[in-house]
Amino acid sequence: MQKRLIVNHQLLDIMVMRLCHQLIENHGDFSDSVILGLQPRGKQVAQRLQQTLATILGKQVPTGYLDTTFHRDDFRRRETPLTANATKIDFLVEGKKVILVDDVLYTGRSVRAAMDAMIAYGRPANVELLVLIDRLYSRDLPIEATYVGRRVNSLQSQRVLVEWKGDSATEDNIWLITKNED
Repeated sequence: MQKRLIVNHQLLDIMVMRLCHQLIENHGDFSDSVILGLQPRGKQVAQRLQQTLATILGKQVPTGYLDTTFHRDDFRRRETPLTANATKIDFLVEGKKVILVDDVLYTGRSVRAAMDAMIAYGRPANVELLVLIDRLYSRDLPIEATYVGRRVNSLQSQRVLVEWKGDSATEDNIWLITKNED
């Protein structure tokens, strides 16, 4: 297995700050906007955005976490059952501008499932997508992110790993992993 560092912790901090400023540019004081992190890995990105936005704006931005397990189109196709994650949305989605957040955009299937799951909490006025990494040329569905940290060319056999400090990593880093062919 080969690991290639594509975003180090310093660049990741800069990316998050840039994404937050883009969000502020489009959403102002977030009076009618909310952030929803897609479980499991979008939750960490949403938390980081919320912390950075709180520092910049001086107030907390409504942030929740959305589980899409039972809305996935491959839910019944797996040999082992999927384990559901918690959904935590303690605000109304109805009429709000929603920013869905995930770490990596790959095929678009998770985002489609998130949109289905989100509708159970109300009909938003607008939905945007923010991702740290957009894996180009890999979509199964016509889904595009509104806010992107970095676009990466990758092969189907590769995967992107986002590591967060404290979650068994010493620093925040993003890796491109290639499995060795035997």
